[in-house]
Amino acid sequence: MYLRDLRIRSVAASADAIAALRELDETLPERSSEPAETLARLDRIVSPATMGMAGPRFFGFVVGGSLPIALAANWLAGSWDQNAALYEVTPGVAHVEEVASKWLIELFGLPSSTAVGFVTGATMANFTALAAARHTVLANAGWNVEADGLFGAPPITVIIGEEAHPTLLKSLGMLGLGRGRVRRVAADGQGRMRADALPKIEGPTIVCLQAGNINTGAFDPFEQLIDRAHEANAWVHVDGAFGLWAKASPSLSHLARGLERADSWATDAHKWLNVPYDSGLAFSRSAQPLRTAMAVKAEYLPSETTRRNPSDFTPEFSRRARGVEVWAAMRSLGKAGLAELFERNCRQAVLFADGLRAAGHTILNEVVLNQVLVSFGDAERTRRVIAALQNEGICWCGATVWHGRTAMRISVSSWATTDADVQRSLNAMVRVAASVCGS
Repeated sequence: MYLRDLRIRSVAASADAIAALRELDETLPERSSEPAETLARLDRIVSPATMGMAGPRFFGFVVGGSLPIALAANWLAGSWDQNAALYEVTPGVAHVEEVASKWLIELFGLPSSTAVGFVTGATMANFTALAAARHTVLANAGWNVEADGLFGAPPITVIIGEEAHPTLLKSLGMLGLGRGRVRRVAADGQGRMRADALPKIEGPTIVCLQAGNINTGAFDPFEQLIDRAHEANAWVHVDGAFGLWAKASPSLSHLARGLERADSWATDAHKWLNVPYDSGLAFSRSAQPLRTAMAVKAEYLPSETTRRNPSDFTPEFSRRARGVEVWAAMRSLGKAGLAELFERNCRQAVLFADGLRAAGHTILNEVVLNQVLVSFGDAERTRRVIAALQNEGICWCGATVWHGRTAMRISVSSWATTDADVQRSLNAMVRVAASVCGS
């Protein structure tokens, strides 16, 4: 899986692999077959049509690979096959989740009262935390949204930055708060919400901030924005899908200064802790709003306990033990290893930016975290470079459009990426760009 000579193929360009998938479109067999044969068939047909996302030179999205210890812990948790909902039923994995929660709160410098929900990814982490926000702002207005719904409820104002991630909007839509009803605040040249543009806040309000712009890696000015929002009794939520992990590094934490003053936070452990899918994390400053929004009770459920029931903090009742691999990764790396991982990836992003700039190409963002935006000229030329690079397969990067300019986005977030991988990828980028741009 982690072979250094792995070719990071573009699946879309692999016609044979796509065609072979049709072998799966068979009629459901009438009789049973050997499990080994089924597994071998799956491997033979599907493996060639997968992307090498876990490899050290995949920079297409903010997705780390899986640390070997985290993958092994995931397999172990899978073999236990626990429905990690109730402490009294599954005390082992519930206790692991308790410990991992305490470690995460300490790592991010959040209030000790903070509650944590282990969910599927950043989208559901935003959804879960924002459900706690919705509960609180309506409860403050005298409305019980869990009992009475949104019909006839006082209207909630949702304020987001102009560069908010679309999955935040998806979460707001699922909560009934609307994707189109939000008030957007202007952003600066790096995608940070402008504090001077924050509108006057009145009535039930949720302000959504961002730690780590998906294109530039930039952070909103938390101290100014959170103070102003709290003065107006608004709830402040931080979408920290990958940027929240900067709090774990002494040399990066200044980027997120003041973030701990918010009321809820969301992140994705797969994106930078490098644990297997799916491992989102939702945080609420107080357990009560999160538990009120998420908990479920029934006569047949042994839910009464003095310990933490994992299902009280997540949308799902039936759920796998996601906390196991999070605990394993953090236990294995420790504070120093976690900081080193995040700092190394950010330093490698700077290596990419410096090398591409030295080759005459335009870097469009201030490289403050692990994101690099590079333009190779006009949109058509930049897309040709990206396509040629993907086709060659040394590394894989994707395209984006930033403030009207087409760019190649380089996201560095894998534990497996070495400086040698960066140099090899950089050499390929410069060589391919010279070939395309010179033609």
